[in-house]
Amino acid sequence: MFIHIPASEIEFSFARSSGVGGQNVNKTSTKAIVHWSVGHSRILNWEEKNRVRTKLANRINNHDEVVVMSEEERSQPQNRLRAVARLQALVTKALQVSKKRRPTKPTKASKLRRIEFKKIRSRVKSGRRALE
Repeated sequence: MFIHIPASEIEFSFARSSGVGGQNVNKTSTKAIVHWSVGHSRILNWEEKNRVRTKLANRINNHDEVVVMSEEERSQPQNRLRAVARLQALVTKALQVSKKRRPTKPTKASKLRRIEFKKIRSRVKSGRRALE
């Protein structure tokens, strides 16, 4: 299941990027910053919004927006695409419900192996003791 966030729900802002790019870095704003409002989203229901809020709590700002940025590429359109892809991947992963862990008991054979190993280890250590 892959979530596609419509372009109408995404806001873009751009800033000067750091890193490689030579003079281009100093002249153009190539860093893409994507803002997506969780509360105003029409593609998620109430339960899904709450799941996204809990899983992405460290990425949500005071305006209930998920903020993602990209500055790896030297061009603004490429950074814009990367940022949107990263946002969609984050939301998709946040919406996945993990399976409940069922606790299991150790098998009889594993218990016997453990006890046997402890006996061997005990014999090795007792053999190291100085005879009195």
